[in-house]
Amino acid sequence: MKFSNFLFPESRSPKEDFTVISDALREAELSDQLGFDALWLAEHHFDGGCAYVDPLTFAAAIAARTRQIKIGFAVAQMALHHPIRLAEEVALIDNISQGRMIVGVGRGSAFNLYEYRGYGIDPAEAQERLLEAEQIIREAWTTTDYYHAGRFWQVALPALRPQVFQKPHPPILRACSGMESTLEMARQGRPFLMNIQNDATTRQRLNAYRQVMAEAGYSEAAIARNLSDSWVWRNVFVADTDTQAETLGVPAFRAMRTYLAEARRRWNTSQELDTLADALRAPARDSVDQGLIYGSPETVCEKLAALENMDVGGVIIHFRLGPMPWEIAEHSLRLFAEQVVPQFQKTVPT
Repeated sequence: MKFSNFLFPESRSPKEDFTVISDALREAELSDQLGFDALWLAEHHFDGGCAYVDPLTFAAAIAARTRQIKIGFAVAQMALHHPIRLAEEVALIDNISQGRMIVGVGRGSAFNLYEYRGYGIDPAEAQERLLEAEQIIREAWTTTDYYHAGRFWQVALPALRPQVFQKPHPPILRACSGMESTLEMARQGRPFLMNIQNDATTRQRLNAYRQVMAEAGYSEAAIARNLSDSWVWRNVFVADTDTQAETLGVPAFRAMRTYLAEARRRWNTSQELDTLADALRAPARDSVDQGLIYGSPETVCEKLAALENMDVGGVIIHFRLGPMPWEIAEHSLRLFAEQVVPQFQKTVPT
């Protein structure tokens, strides 16, 4: 099981932006030094929920500061990007990083409809934009004299330069917010990214994914390979003792969830909130019991063992929660890397 750090830093006011962004760069460098498998970058606009806003620009900064760690998007909001511009930028960062890019894509924010309004995009178009953009990006990386005439974009591309470092192209993983989108990835034989879910729901989706891939004719080896390349998201806080973890981690988690909920209530219109009411009731994201793994290194190991038993390929871990000070988050990160990760490293016989 692979472990990664989800850089999702909250900045509650413009005067905090510089410090929070600087801290996130330090966190990226530390994650590389501690041997994490990947860094994941979010994309959210206008509310301070993700201080660096643009995952592509931030990925370039991280690529220049790190040496081994993979850099992924969780996710790039495809409704807000021109696919050729994104394909060029990813190709450049893939060269800067010497092939460390993972391209996680999604339709865009499911809950912050003000992000679409800020870009002048109709959220009703988001899913179709995702599908068309995904096709264009893949073809742009692998085709010369590429022509595309679609609903949203018309492209006549001699050749994309620079070419991507990874061949035929960097991995493209689609975020799956529900069972049906997960099963669509199974039918296509593609790995996926899964958002915050409790362990029971995670197990249910993984079992269904295996079954649908098998019914579609994929081999056991292909199914195992796809699961190894798929990732699930968890919030994690580690302290020296269970008591310290509860005292420091739980309030930060609750403050983070409150801040995001208040931003949605503030910036979404009343009509938008009415349409989102059912979707926003999500205990796996909002409740401490389902949305946060916390405790001493020993306790966190016990709680993560359930994921390992499901044959999850990798865990996307959000360490710095909401307004948590950098020094506290750093200690959690170090404890996880030094005392939790070794418990999941398999000994290979010689």
